[in-house]
Amino acid sequence: MIRQTRKQEDVRRMLGGAPGALPPELTGRAVELGERIARRRRTVRFAGWMLLFALAAAFTVWAVVVEPWHAPPEEPTTLVEGF
Repeated sequence: MIRQTRKQEDVRRMLGGAPGALPPELTGRAVELGERIARRRRTVRFAGWMLLFALAAAFTVWAVVVEPWHAPPEEPTTLVEGF
């Protein structure tokens, strides 16, 4: 219980003091980081859409060539003799 009280007192002392000064270049770094994150997200989103488009085009070409909606031609079976 003493340890919890000591921790609580440390936290109260840290929160009760004046806030620390921020570095002046913090805003510029935050803006650069935000732009970099936004650019990366935009690039990933664009790559995802291009991949989806490529998959749809490949599927369409495959479907046109193979025509899976048609039934395969029936081949006659050979007669088995001797049974």
